[in-house]
Amino acid sequence: MQYDIAIVGGGATGLGVALDAAARGLRVVLIDSHDFAKGTSSRSTKLVHGGVRYLAQGNIALVQEALQERTLVLGNAPYAAQPLAFVMPTYRWWEVPFYGAGLKMYDLLAGRAGLGRTELLSRQETLSHLPTLRAKGLTGGVKYWDGQFNDARFAVALARTAAKQGALLVNYCRATELSYQAGKLVGLTCEDQLSGARYPLRSRCIVNATGVWVDELRQRDVLAMNGPMGRQTQPMVVPSQGVHMVVDREFLDSDVALMVPKTADGRVLFAVPWLGKVILGTTDTPRSDLDREPQAFEDEIEFILKESARYLRRAPTRDDVKSLWVGLRPLVKIAENKDRKTRELSREHTILISRSGLVTVTGGKWTTYRAMAEDVLKKCWQGRLIAATRSRPPGFTPKTGENFGQISVKRMESYKLLLYKTTC
Repeated sequence: MQYDIAIVGGGATGLGVALDAAARGLRVVLIDSHDFAKGTSSRSTKLVHGGVRYLAQGNIALVQEALQERTLVLGNAPYAAQPLAFVMPTYRWWEVPFYGAGLKMYDLLAGRAGLGRTELLSRQETLSHLPTLRAKGLTGGVKYWDGQFNDARFAVALARTAAKQGALLVNYCRATELSYQAGKLVGLTCEDQLSGARYPLRSRCIVNATGVWVDELRQRDVLAMNGPMGRQTQPMVVPSQGVHMVVDREFLDSDVALMVPKTADGRVLFAVPWLGKVILGTTDTPRSDLDREPQAFEDEIEFILKESARYLRRAPTRDDVKSLWVGLRPLVKIAENKDRKTRELSREHTILISRSGLVTVTGGKWTTYRAMAEDVLKKCWQGRLIAATRSRPPGFTPKTGENFGQISVKRMESYKLLLYKTTC
């Protein structure tokens, strides 16, 4: 069968592209070498948020986009995503007005998409929200709202919804070879990871959405085009590792999350209620290898425990850690940033189209997966890698002469809303 678009990678980005493409009437196939969302997409902090720290970095556009997308996630999948209140404690007199002003701006950027009003809290009000907080030196706090979601469940909902719209999604199926015709990418060969059987796939467009592993497929494309003696492609991803630990609820004893905007080394620390337990994290550590099951470094574990002890009256120890997970973030590498710390690298997504037509997308975050998917399809359309389709969402009435590339964002958002609500 000839597909319009073949997607390699079944994480947040790949699944988002599959759903968007299938909803527009394209013939879609998606393959993943492991379970859907097996990597980074099931190992997040379980937050769907605008990015308070990005606001502090002055990245207003990224925050605005994420806040709008946050609303869509919460509205489209209420069974997997809900609003969550956060309290940022302060221990210096100037921190309440300083952080309060920043979070008020957060509210303004959200506009109608806001989830609740930011409040400046007294010392006693802060302790009433977070009773296990260290009281010594506490001056007050700031309460604001963001969202929380079940990342793995949300990914499965995306996969099911895409399949309902006609997409073929196959896990444990690895892309092993790329196929070319007259210098253009026309398909790939995939291998069943369980049986070893190999299958050819023909597609007008191939999207590389493999997260931190995108450079592997990009390198195969370059070698196929230039030969083994040709110049290798420069990596576009700098992996960063985030560690999260699970402890008993008693260490936070609240339905409100704790957020520390600046730890000893400048990172953000969260203590988030989750399924009757508490998630502590996260770190932001450079990682050169790309192990499918990355392990936490000892200094990362010690860092989280040490920072938690600065803010919690009773700090957890190693013996209190019930479990932990490690996620690899695909941070986009920019030449002038090569010597900068990972927390300063771009959190925005990047889309590249190679000379052969391989479309690579990486970066970004869970909250903005839908916008990323839409951008990918726009690039594919502009690059003439996918053709117009007359398929339309139910109840959609196109204007005279309107085609695929002219369907408005708002109409597609509304359509996806309908799709998600049929998925449980």
